[in-house]
Amino acid sequence: MSANCSRRTALVTSSAVAAALLAGACATPVFAADAAPSATALSEIIVTAQKRAENINDVPESLTAIGGEKLDVIRSSGGDIRVLSARVPSLLLESSFGRTFPRPYIRGLGNTDFDLNASQPVSFVYDDVVLENPILKGVPLFDIDQVEVLRGPQGTLFGRNTPAGVLKFDSVKPSQTFGGYGQASVATYGTVNLEGAVGGPIIADTLSGRFSALYQHRDPWIDNTFTHEKNATGGYDEYALRGQLLFTPTPEFNALANLHYFHLDGTPQIFRANIITPGTNDLVPGFDPEKIAQDAQKRSFQKVKEAGGSLKMNYDFGGPVLTSITAYEHVTTLSHGDIDGGFGAAFAPPSGPGFIPFPSESADGLPYHAQWSEEVRLAGKRDALSYTVGAFYFFEDVKIDSFDYNTLAGGALDGFAIQHQKTTSWALFGNADYKLTPRWTVGGGLRYSNDQKDFLAQRFISPIGGGATPVLRANPTSDDVSFNVNTTFALDDNTNLYARAAKGYRAPSIQGRLLFGDTISVARKETLMSYEGGFKSNLFDHRARIDADVFYYKVDNLQLTAVGGGANFNRLINAAHAEGYGFEFDGEAEPIERLIFTAGLSYNHTRIDDPNLTTQPCGDGCTVLDPAGAIPGTVNINGNNLPNAPRWIGNVTATYSIPYGDGEFFAFTDWAYRSSVSFFLYQSKEFTGQYMLEGGVRLGYRAAGDKWEAAFFGRNITNRIQLEGGIDFNNLTGFVNDPRTFGVEVKTKF
Repeated sequence: MSANCSRRTALVTSSAVAAALLAGACATPVFAADAAPSATALSEIIVTAQKRAENINDVPESLTAIGGEKLDVIRSSGGDIRVLSARVPSLLLESSFGRTFPRPYIRGLGNTDFDLNASQPVSFVYDDVVLENPILKGVPLFDIDQVEVLRGPQGTLFGRNTPAGVLKFDSVKPSQTFGGYGQASVATYGTVNLEGAVGGPIIADTLSGRFSALYQHRDPWIDNTFTHEKNATGGYDEYALRGQLLFTPTPEFNALANLHYFHLDGTPQIFRANIITPGTNDLVPGFDPEKIAQDAQKRSFQKVKEAGGSLKMNYDFGGPVLTSITAYEHVTTLSHGDIDGGFGAAFAPPSGPGFIPFPSESADGLPYHAQWSEEVRLAGKRDALSYTVGAFYFFEDVKIDSFDYNTLAGGALDGFAIQHQKTTSWALFGNADYKLTPRWTVGGGLRYSNDQKDFLAQRFISPIGGGATPVLRANPTSDDVSFNVNTTFALDDNTNLYARAAKGYRAPSIQGRLLFGDTISVARKETLMSYEGGFKSNLFDHRARIDADVFYYKVDNLQLTAVGGGANFNRLINAAHAEGYGFEFDGEAEPIERLIFTAGLSYNHTRIDDPNLTTQPCGDGCTVLDPAGAIPGTVNINGNNLPNAPRWIGNVTATYSIPYGDGEFFAFTDWAYRSSVSFFLYQSKEFTGQYMLEGGVRLGYRAAGDKWEAAFFGRNITNRIQLEGGIDFNNLTGFVNDPRTFGVEVKTKF
């Protein structure tokens, strides 16, 4: 097997239409029916989507695993977790907050809410620990073994708040083999990325450890034309540490301790006033991503500190394995930004760029947060039966501060409100698979979840003269039974067919941002039924792999966030129903030795189904396409697509290596596409993102045995700049993707 073949990226999942396309595209003489057995083969992909290690082809659900070279490449140039967006079928990530607080969407299901208390239907699980708060989900990726994207409801094994799916991250674990790596890169805008890890035995056969570290930096690179300050904003400094100890005193017992820390000192999302051409979704002529014109920029900053730890213990009873995972997470943040994206106001000139009805400058913070979780499960196999049973407990205590500032008075505080929420959840679950025959397996599972939230909010200072509010409270409770049933049939040793039906559940959510409103809103619990079927196949003597699926889901009481609008007030609403259907496809092939392709494609059709559902549209300047609602000042959104739900997502990579000396020269390129999206629940011409296509390249030399590597790389090499999101309560304000970057990188392994 070539060195390049052993490093290939794993990409797998599901859909029927594109399967034929890839099979045709990869058809070369080497794949002829009478071809000799292959000297090389695609490596096996092992996943833990069902909380046990198994071949991805044997898992009866749609998922993608990504790691190795592709994960390293897309993280080049200091990319945060959003680099995964559109690199996996049916997955999109965006943020109006900045490098932290990603907002994930799978199969069109997500949450546009920017509140620090936002509930999301896509769960993040990092080293077997669920990360509930959206700021926790922004921890950087480093020393990662594999990322798994599990699509569709994951309510049985992973629990509540997973009706859309799970992003599962697994770091490299300690072992009794000494080794590690060091990696350094420099790129455009003074971007620096340093990371490394070292691990190995501490006590032979008993104790091993691994220490990993990351440092990322970017210089301020955006000029402020209002203050005439060069390189005024856009930079960041962040670092992260992880230490792990694996204790194995006996063959039956092991314990893995994990401690980690993350620190970010940077800038919030850069909002830019009136960058959209009215009546279109085009950027204004002459738009320059390296320039802003803001009067509150000097007070803008973003700080995050996160720390946590976990202890995972396993005991093997000679068949059944008992696992306990105890974890604690803590995060604080404060982010201060110029929300209107301009300077002055129409009534307080000078002002601009364009029409600024009023200034907006605010900050949000988590002064206190604590999350405790405990999972105990027993997993085993007896004859044809494989099973997992367990219990889960979760407690979170979070306090949120919201501030508003009078920009025209030098940033004086003129608004202050608080939120405080305690969440207690517990669950019992079980999952089993049974082999009816050597080729036919049936399975299923149940989970009972119970959730309680105790919430209060209060406004002390109103920026619009509304005065203080009394303490407002909400105490929603809910329970639900989620489940899945599935079956897998092996056509032969290389091809599995599967079908799955699953129910997901999201606990009630609370929105209590009181700066511009006097009430809190509570969204009722959300449930989802999903149906999917597909196949997973290795082809041409394991020189190609294709996974494909089709799916349909229907959501009852879909939780939606009405963001902004003319009242500049967030509130939660429930849509009576929503539905989605489509397909997903992943493929990988090595048509000739040292040339490897991967491809992913998805189609997602989503629709809100609630004839009486209305929301308030933009506050100024946009062209609304929806009909007027029954309530004055609102529009009816029945039949609209879900926000940030592209119909099409596609991605391809290609890598080729040429042996030279004891190593090889290599070339790698990756491209990700998503079709147009609507940023809000209502439809408008201006707040609709055009299609996005971003590509990258990496060229370099790799020594034998991966001992060292030197490469040149580029990200967003076509320099396509376009809207990623908008602010709709004030003017045609938006934010855009990062411009093109180039850099060099060196890496060594030992």
